Amino acid sequence: MNFNEYPIESLMYITNRPEIVFTHGKGSWLYDNTGKRYLDFIQGWAVNSLGHCNDGMIEALNTQAKLLLNPSPAFYNEPMAKLAGLLTQHSCFDKVFFANSGAEANEGAIKLARKWGKKFKDGAFEIITFDHSFHGRTIATMSASGKPGWDTIYAPQVPGFPKADLNDIASVEKLINAKTVAVMLEPIQGEGGVIPATKEFMQQLRELTKKHNLLLIVDEVQSGCGRAGTLFAYELSGIEPDIMTLGKGIGGGVPLAALLSKAEVAVFEAGDQGGTYNGNPLMTAVGYSVISQLTAPGFLEGVRARGEYLRSKLLELSAERGFKGERGEGLLRALLLDNDNGPLIVEKARDMQPDGLLLNAARPNLLRFMPALNVTNEEIDQMMTMLRSILDSL
Repeated sequence: MNFNEYPIESLMYITNRPEIVFTHGKGSWLYDNTGKRYLDFIQGWAVNSLGHCNDGMIEALNTQAKLLLNPSPAFYNEPMAKLAGLLTQHSCFDKVFFANSGAEANEGAIKLARKWGKKFKDGAFEIITFDHSFHGRTIATMSASGKPGWDTIYAPQVPGFPKADLNDIASVEKLINAKTVAVMLEPIQGEGGVIPATKEFMQQLRELTKKHNLLLIVDEVQSGCGRAGTLFAYELSGIEPDIMTLGKGIGGGVPLAALLSKAEVAVFEAGDQGGTYNGNPLMTAVGYSVISQLTAPGFLEGVRARGEYLRSKLLELSAERGFKGERGEGLLRALLLDNDNGPLIVEKARDMQPDGLLLNAARPNLLRFMPALNVTNEEIDQMMTMLRSILDSL
């Protein structure tokens, strides 16, 4: 089908999209309506944790689709319970609430923290967040985010989200007052340019929040579910947060997210939280397949090994070209350029022939890499060869 034959004019404009319609994919490869294939190092913005059309996910989807789609969140269902049990078994948390998107999970975390503050901290409601953070696209999560310019798009913002500086504990401490109920951060700021919170900072933050009786919330929508080389990124710091949010990778490509908390923080009462599709068996069955595969013996060790391999290749390229190095954890990494050519490189990579390459420039001066967690070293080598070719063309 020719691109012009697709009824794209019926779609509401939200961003500039290239004249490509993707039709199918497998593993690290996507195919468009002309038959051209693309090596995908975006994977839906770290969503397709097991690549495109993972066999285990397809089997789970097909099996569950024949049994039960949605009995209503007012009832228990088997996949919901099994996935919740798997998540608590492999984390420091006791309770799980399922949602449909990372933004919705983060909204839930904000509500849960404010509810806890109302019950146990004299109505405290302020949540300290961080400059350059990204927590979602609802009004409240945009207000919580530190993305430049977001304070004016849909003003007025939801109040109660003072901003600190990542990896600067003094900037957090000076914002704490009687109204403060929690500190919320991404262990790795993905949209901000793949900026990890240091182990020292995470440990200082945990000590500070305990000292002031504040909740510590980790937004692991992008960094969780194996992406950082551990099942959850908070594990890298050896701490235990009070609340965690998951999205993206937990569903491996289907709409699924989760809000997890320690038992003593799970203070929602009947009617406080809900959602028509939340915890539906179709999506949670897929999530169970994803988390089961991520926690299978040897899988996360493989992610760490492939992350280190990608790191070494990016450092080689950086040294060759006089770039500014790389950063990240596991298979969430960024190559730091010496200019603002990121968007141009992304465009040229996509338009390569005969095969295209899908990359992302979270900021103009860097490239972000979010391949499938089961990407092969050979595919990493192929990506590096293609990237070198693009850089040569510039």
